[in-house]
Amino acid sequence: MKPRYLVLAIAWLATFAAPVPAAAQEQRTPVSQCQAIAQNLPKATFASFSGAPALVPAVSEGEDVKFTFLGHSTFEIETPAGIVIATDYNGWYRPATTPDVVTMNKAHPTHFTLTPDPGIKHVLHGWSDVPGEKATVNLVVGDVYIRNVTTDIRFSYGLGGSQENGNSIFIFEIAGLCIGHLGHLHYELTDSHYTEIGRLDVVMVPVDGGLTMGADSMSRVIKRLRSSLILPMHRRGPPVDAFLSMFGKDFDVAYAPDDSITVSMRTLPKKPLIYVLKGVR
Repeated sequence: MKPRYLVLAIAWLATFAAPVPAAAQEQRTPVSQCQAIAQNLPKATFASFSGAPALVPAVSEGEDVKFTFLGHSTFEIETPAGIVIATDYNGWYRPATTPDVVTMNKAHPTHFTLTPDPGIKHVLHGWSDVPGEKATVNLVVGDVYIRNVTTDIRFSYGLGGSQENGNSIFIFEIAGLCIGHLGHLHYELTDSHYTEIGRLDVVMVPVDGGLTMGADSMSRVIKRLRSSLILPMHRRGPPVDAFLSMFGKDFDVAYAPDDSITVSMRTLPKKPLIYVLKGVR
């Protein structure tokens, strides 16, 4: 091959081998791995182990996802690439560093703010301001793909009636993990909802016992989802024990010594584990 053509060939290969800029990564059309897996596998049955096993520390660099409970229904989620997400962000419970992404739900002022920190690059609303429309989130930021599934909510403060699609279950796909935040869930999910959600390895669930749903109704949702790791949140009034009492031997329960947990695909519990972080109970 002549030198000039060799140079052109090398340049052509380099163009395709070059890393994709971050902006382009965020614009590419995302594909959900959690939905694909859920729709192609039969119902899984978890192995049964006696006792409540301690969560194995995540040790694989590049696979760890860290969850920190900040308060109410706000978790800080940190991805392996260092992307910081705050769920149900209301401006009161904030990560130590300005998050890259915040999600919000419009059930009560404790779940959203219309004046977020201007340094936050992605502010994702779980509701649409256009009557009759659903909020639609399909976003890739760094190493996380974020999507949502909308549900109806009751109007606040005893006004009666409900608002269609006023809540979003936000789903974060990170390092092979399917992670769901149920938001301010007011009604049990339908078969259509479960299909849209797909598989959830980790789920953050409100356990207030009535402001969202009663413990029995919420426990049915969790049993249907069959997530490996269940993180209670949004406890108001009754102790978390009312929620825990709804589960039998198919679920383990453990109380965390602090407000954080780090997990990866390799270190997920083999049996569904309800893990109560410090500050929830």
